[in-house]
Amino acid sequence: MPDRHGPAASRWITPALAGAVLGPALQVQQPALWPAAAYAGLGVLGLAVLAGAAWRRPGRGAAVLALLAFALAGFGACGWRADRFLARGLDPALEGRDLVVTGIVAALPQQHEAGLRFRLEVESATTGGVAVRLVPLLSLGWYGGVAPGDSGLVELQRVPAPLRPGERWQLAVRVKAPHGNSNPHGFDYELWLWEQGVQATGSVRAGPRDVPPQRLEATWRHPVERWRQEVRDAVFRQVPDRAIAGVLAALAVGDQNAIERADWDIFRATGVAHLMSISGLHITMFAWLAALVTGALWRRSIRACLAWPAQHAALAGGAALAAAYALFSGWGVPAQRTVLMLATVALLRLSGRHWPWPVVWLLAAAVVVTADPWALLQPGFWLSFVAVGVLFASEPPALAPRPPAGPAARLARAIMAAMREQWVVTLALTPLTLLLFGQASLVGLLANAVAIPWVTLVVTPLAIAGAAANSLWTPAGAAVQVLQQFLQQFLQWLAAFPFATVAVPAAPLWAGALGVAGGLLLVLRLPWPVRLLALPMLLPVLLWQTPRPAPGQFELLAADIGQGNAVIVRTAGHTLVYDSGPRYSAESDAGHRVLVPLLRAFGERVQLLVLSHRDTDHTGGAGAVLAQQQGAAVLGSLADDHELQAIRPLARCAAGQSWDWDGVRFEVLHPRPADYLAPGKPNALSCVLRVANGERAALLAGDIEQAQEARLAAEGVGGGGAPLRADVLLVPHHGSRTSSTPAFLDAVQPRIALLQAGYRNRFGHPAPVVLERLRERGVQVVDSPRCGAAHWRSDLPGEVRCHRLQAPRYWLHRVP
Repeated sequence: MPDRHGPAASRWITPALAGAVLGPALQVQQPALWPAAAYAGLGVLGLAVLAGAAWRRPGRGAAVLALLAFALAGFGACGWRADRFLARGLDPALEGRDLVVTGIVAALPQQHEAGLRFRLEVESATTGGVAVRLVPLLSLGWYGGVAPGDSGLVELQRVPAPLRPGERWQLAVRVKAPHGNSNPHGFDYELWLWEQGVQATGSVRAGPRDVPPQRLEATWRHPVERWRQEVRDAVFRQVPDRAIAGVLAALAVGDQNAIERADWDIFRATGVAHLMSISGLHITMFAWLAALVTGALWRRSIRACLAWPAQHAALAGGAALAAAYALFSGWGVPAQRTVLMLATVALLRLSGRHWPWPVVWLLAAAVVVTADPWALLQPGFWLSFVAVGVLFASEPPALAPRPPAGPAARLARAIMAAMREQWVVTLALTPLTLLLFGQASLVGLLANAVAIPWVTLVVTPLAIAGAAANSLWTPAGAAVQVLQQFLQQFLQWLAAFPFATVAVPAAPLWAGALGVAGGLLLVLRLPWPVRLLALPMLLPVLLWQTPRPAPGQFELLAADIGQGNAVIVRTAGHTLVYDSGPRYSAESDAGHRVLVPLLRAFGERVQLLVLSHRDTDHTGGAGAVLAQQQGAAVLGSLADDHELQAIRPLARCAAGQSWDWDGVRFEVLHPRPADYLAPGKPNALSCVLRVANGERAALLAGDIEQAQEARLAAEGVGGGGAPLRADVLLVPHHGSRTSSTPAFLDAVQPRIALLQAGYRNRFGHPAPVVLERLRERGVQVVDSPRCGAAHWRSDLPGEVRCHRLQAPRYWLHRVP
């Protein structure tokens, strides 16, 4: 009996592994979770099916049952974990309330110009002296400077220096559920927090009326994070150039925030950004170097070699030291996946089993997915595993043993093999990169050929070794300086080429999948006539064009950018961007994070950027948009000395300006030329734009307030001015109580009101009185916290498509 079942079990391996991946892949597509008992039942059912398969004779039936059993078990386990995690989520009643929390700093704090961000392991929480249950892990911001108070601006207590992991603090905080921007082809911030185990975000309350922050004691908790902070601080003390120190800190301890944005732009443009973060490549290269060193040291002892073969010791040592490096660099999710994969392959080889490469590849995928099912939704997972699979599949067949060669010949062979692998991976992954990110670096192969060996074999080892001997940061800094002064100049030269990067509109899934299959076919060990069949498979993803409105029609896409305005207006052949969203920090803005990827995904060429007025929640992303859209003109109410004037000259908007695009009329209704001479707030100069095709109209109103609304309403209703009537209204000033007066709303008579405001923003937008006015008039309110990016078309005037609602997932926040 055991002999009969032994071969049967071996035939179950591939379908069982496939089921272990398939089950979680189906579960993470669920829009909402079932009861926990349902998932537990599926797990039990999977075990029952597996038991039944064990007593079947080898064959297709047993293989199908094995696949079904592991798929049911994987689906049930993934759903049960998600349900248990959500059960510990934030109570909505605690959002926005003043809490006093005692907890331990759990990770390396991230410094920025306004303060810092850190994670806090919650031990206890109270509100009004009453204990409440809070989530286990918070992501908190601590900001200095001033903030709005009951009687104007109040001074905040600045962040004490330094805040260290392992310290126990008592803090006054306000928290809210994890809520990110939801845009087509955008980053899923809520899924990222889910994978990190963070179930609430918030800020430290440090005003004069708040409970003062108090450091209670230092604990033994999180010693690795404490060491990471000591190393990061030592890097910045040892290396005076902050740009060089930032790269060293990123490579040594995984603090990517230390790298300046200008450097990131060059790295992304040339396809080497992955070298500046602790990715699977770094962990794998470190494992390879650690294995070489471990094996060399092991062979120096005859007793050690007799106890355990040197190649086994090298394999185990490489995997163990790679895990240690991943832990020291922050134990990020990509690093965790790589360590799991390395450990799986190492254990398989140590067991003496020699499985075909597809089974080994599938085993690594099954282990990673079992540990982190939500990795299936991350681009890094697919890039990593497709790259590994391509290298397995395209590896040349083993040849007859070569005669012994000298060091120079072995080095030449290694270089040629590395160049071949890099070429194969780049060629195969380009369609996948285009599908996931909408762009790919054409010069990335050449740039990586120079940057990979320098960063991974010179800079990174020196940066890591500096943690043990700080004097090594001097040569490490010199190595980075070489990178910046010579290699970076080379990268800048590459980035200046017009085709340094290629960007294509985001293709539908079928076209992307066909293109990825074509890329894989192109590098497989097959006859060239067969490989060339891949070329027509690549055409749909390369030639795809996003559908545009018909002539005479137009559409709006109100991007989800938080607290600010940013609307994309598209006609049959033209594109206008109205405002560019907020600046989040000195290193991040809505243009860089939202609008540029969105415009790239749609393949847009912007003809005009309208900046309604100078407030940074309307102009914060303009620099990034203008850098991408070299041919865009700029219209707005910004002063002649505004910093954006240095990027591109700006024409003033004034009432009476108008133009026609593809049968659609654009009219500027406000401000008048004389308004620029009158003193007042920037809001009063907001450019008001009306877009109409004779049947439908949209009104984009910026931040105008009561006085401007009254004049527009008087002029538009029997006053001889331009009509205000519109089907869609971008609600003025994000729904502030100082705008959206009854007379103005009666003049516009909108059917749909678009509200762009941040979730639980500190200004209280939209004001309840404004919402009540809109509801009294039967206006459909579409706000970005609930809707995400809102898409409206003039040929379907009664419909608004909400991105947050189009593909719901159970981890996405639902606004109460």
